[in-house]
Amino acid sequence: MEKQPPSAPATRQRLDKWLFFARLIKSRSLAQKAIEAGHVVVNGKRETQSSAQIKAGDMLEVSLERRDLVLRVLLPGSRRGPYEEARLLYEDLTPAAPAGKPTLYEQATRDRGAGQPTKRERRETDRLRPGADHEDD
Repeated sequence: MEKQPPSAPATRQRLDKWLFFARLIKSRSLAQKAIEAGHVVVNGKRETQSSAQIKAGDMLEVSLERRDLVLRVLLPGSRRGPYEEARLLYEDLTPAAPAGKPTLYEQATRDRGAGQPTKRERRETDRLRPGADHEDD
């Protein structure tokens, strides 16, 4: 059997592997679940297959737990290296959050040591939760 010559770096890569290598998601299995749940949009099309191939120049919209990212793929990943190496795989095009308006996450969090929320604060937090019943409205 002949040995194959070393090939050039892959021009395309699996979406779940790239998200893992770029350190956007902690593991490939979590990346697969996020993709299957529809939290990743590639070039304007919602992607639900973790085996989808992406290449340099593709635009990704990733909805993470605490933030939404808009990224341009610059390079395919070869390993899950340190943050400085992973940061070279993409360009972050996420628009800056409007000044003064807190995000839903910031609205729902309390300062450490602030004590137990009041009944009013708890109701305001409950209103942020999707699908919550608002009996007192």
